[in-house]
Amino acid sequence: MSKPKTYVETSVVSYLTALPSRDLVVAAQQQVTIDWWTSRHAYFLFASDFVLDEAGRGDPMAAARRMNALADVDLLETTD
Repeated sequence: MSKPKTYVETSVVSYLTALPSRDLVVAAQQQVTIDWWTSRHAYFLFASDFVLDEAGRGDPMAAARRMNALADVDLLETTD
């Protein structure tokens, strides 16, 4: 049986790599994302150049954390 395919959007790596929030709802979303990420090897993960472009913007240290999280994610081919 093959693994399910999952598209990783920017919000996933943003919640995953962000500093812990004091807002309870955001903190819960961060924790759910962290918990899911530990099981990521059960999926074929994909992202696009659009996700990489967006994840690479903003604060350089935060962008580096997001890009590091995306390092092992396969890229979809972008077409016109």
